[in-house]
Amino acid sequence: NSHLQRLELDKILTQVSNFCVLESAREKILSFLPTSNLEEAQRALDLTDEAYRLLFFLGAGKIEPFETLTDSLERAQKGATLTCAEILLAARLLRSARLLKRSVESVGGEDIVLFRELVGNLMTDERLERDIESMILNENELSDHASEKLYAIRTEIRSLNERIRARLAEYLTSDDRKYLQEELVTMRSDRYVIPVKVEYKRNIKGFIHDRSQSGQTVFIEPEEVLEMNNELITLKMDEKEEIERILSLLSKRIGKMREELERNESILTEADSFYARAEFAHAFKCVKPALNRRGILDIRKGRHPLLDQKTAVPVSVSVGEKYSFLLISGANAGGKTVTLKMCGLFSLMAACGLFVPAEEGTRLSLFDGVYCYIGDNQSIEENLSTFSSHVLNLKEITERATEDSLVLIDEPGGGTDPEEGQALARAVLSFLMRKKCRGIVTTHYSALKEYAFETEGIVNGCMEFDAESLRPLYRLRIGYPGPSNALLICSRLGLDERILAEARENLSEGAKAFEHTVRAAEESRIRADELRAETESIKKEWQEKLKKLEEEEGKFQREREKFLSGARAESKRIVNESTARAEEIVAEIEKIFHQKELSEADLIRARTLKNKIYGSLSEEEQKKPRLLPVDPDKLKVGDLVFVAPMNAEGEVLSVKREKGVAEIQCGALKVQSKLKELYLTEPKEKKETNVKVVRDLKERTFSQHECNVIGLSANEALLEVENFLDTALVQNLETVRIVHGMGAGILRKAIHDYLKKHPHVKDFRLGVYGEGESGVTIVTLK
Repeated sequence: NSHLQRLELDKILTQVSNFCVLESAREKILSFLPTSNLEEAQRALDLTDEAYRLLFFLGAGKIEPFETLTDSLERAQKGATLTCAEILLAARLLRSARLLKRSVESVGGEDIVLFRELVGNLMTDERLERDIESMILNENELSDHASEKLYAIRTEIRSLNERIRARLAEYLTSDDRKYLQEELVTMRSDRYVIPVKVEYKRNIKGFIHDRSQSGQTVFIEPEEVLEMNNELITLKMDEKEEIERILSLLSKRIGKMREELERNESILTEADSFYARAEFAHAFKCVKPALNRRGILDIRKGRHPLLDQKTAVPVSVSVGEKYSFLLISGANAGGKTVTLKMCGLFSLMAACGLFVPAEEGTRLSLFDGVYCYIGDNQSIEENLSTFSSHVLNLKEITERATEDSLVLIDEPGGGTDPEEGQALARAVLSFLMRKKCRGIVTTHYSALKEYAFETEGIVNGCMEFDAESLRPLYRLRIGYPGPSNALLICSRLGLDERILAEARENLSEGAKAFEHTVRAAEESRIRADELRAETESIKKEWQEKLKKLEEEEGKFQREREKFLSGARAESKRIVNESTARAEEIVAEIEKIFHQKELSEADLIRARTLKNKIYGSLSEEEQKKPRLLPVDPDKLKVGDLVFVAPMNAEGEVLSVKREKGVAEIQCGALKVQSKLKELYLTEPKEKKETNVKVVRDLKERTFSQHECNVIGLSANEALLEVENFLDTALVQNLETVRIVHGMGAGILRKAIHDYLKKHPHVKDFRLGVYGEGESGVTIVTLK
């Protein structure tokens, strides 16, 4: 097919076939023809995908090579005896089938469906395979142990050979050696003989079997070994018959499974062809395209597989969805033709079950025909000019193309008068669009670029070109026509300016205006691209700054919540401790008054306990700062104040009287508070309170890493644990220990149930060896 050759599909198939192990698979790939059946093509791509995963992700082994034996199988089925070499080929076929089937079925991957189904049809016969390998040593020899009879015959042959040679060796050491031409034992016609000088032939009794070329030597079989030689020949005949019998039995077993073995060959050939496609995909960094039958081509950063993949510039092309034809223009050597050929080649590759060198998301369509005309196909044999050949190709394409076809034409209307060429190219393009086929066309004609601007269903595209360096950029820009830059290139290359000036004067007014418009549009687009890139850079920079601000805000909120949580926990601890002490004293007083008789000492003890309650409460009262409402007019930077909403003290950093707020430094936090929520504290008492609190926290820092509740009831233990965790949170401890002992586990269970519901417990676990094991619980706090 000339269209397939123009797109160089045969070269791609040759590259793929080089990855084959089997010659039959290589031939199969080289004979591929693209399918237009979507289901068939999709199945081939899915099998290639599974082969890729089997080879490069799941570690499946490749196919073991073997030679085809179709003729041998037919002969074996008809009863012929195969040679050792042919039987060994059958064994290799069985081994290859067994190893592939085991390799695919043993690997994981539930998504390997089609390949499992394919190899599931392989027939294996490990017993026959093992019999062949044990009986046949190589392509010409059977093992001594192929059968008991063969072993016995060969043992006897070796023994008889030794006896014959020993008897003949006596001639080499006796007085008869003077009759010998050489002191050696040789063979003629499968019989042992000795070389005797012709003049002494009557001195050795026996039969003459041969004479040397010079006539000076005769080879005599002495009478003493005649019977032994006869017996040796008989044994060799027996050996040959036994070998024939063994080979015949093996051949019959092979002949009975001819159909299964031929099916094995076919399956292994197909599997090898998919493995080859997978290796091609890996070598060229290909992806699996999404197929459709709607004529949509959407190639993302495609690279023509025949270009150097290290230097090839990726090109993105789209056609068939929003518009049916793409018109590509631009400077010569800018990549227009390569892009056009790549689109057609990718569609053919997908139709052959091949991945394409592009990026994920690439979509390709199947067509009932891909028609391509590229370059100068001048025919000397038919005496056709360049233009005649061009017209004949256009004739074939316009006649054969349908709405399910892809048409690729490089420079339609070339090789003749430019005015007529433009008119012809526009007419051909209009005719193809009426046929509703899909296509890509390259051109330098301004008339075609204008036609693409004003006609629905076709869009301009240009291959970008750096006018400063005269270097093509190999990037396709869809939506814009490309200037040819012919005169600009001539100028850069040093052509006389007088010639160029006259050339510009010779341009028609329409051509000048159009080229000027195209070039201005291109310059505007380049400036717009630069501005967009700059905008994107600024946007990215501000997004990063905003992200940092959000992170800082989140950090501030976490610190604030941690501070408030600690303050609440400390308040709760103080209240709980005071309440617990008061309850203990009340319980002792009640115990005294429940006695039947009260002594004077009991009354004194009761009054003492009562005073303790008031003393304790007054002590707590003394810990509270003495608060005085602030005077907004007198409040100044540096004053110490009590912030009511936070229940904490801080230093004034700034005062905004007009807004009625002040900024306060509370520990590590800076907060804004309303002036009416601030109170002054007496400096002296505040200082003493602060010192006392700090000292109290320091004294508790190292004693509060562990809480021992052994011997307490569950309720008592839970109260102790609650106070203990509150104190740990105030001190910002991350990990603490609760010692509850092993026992019956009741205390441990109650504590664990409590920890599961605690809002500030991140997780907990039992201790390990060296930590107290199951008698200790290690708690991690948030």
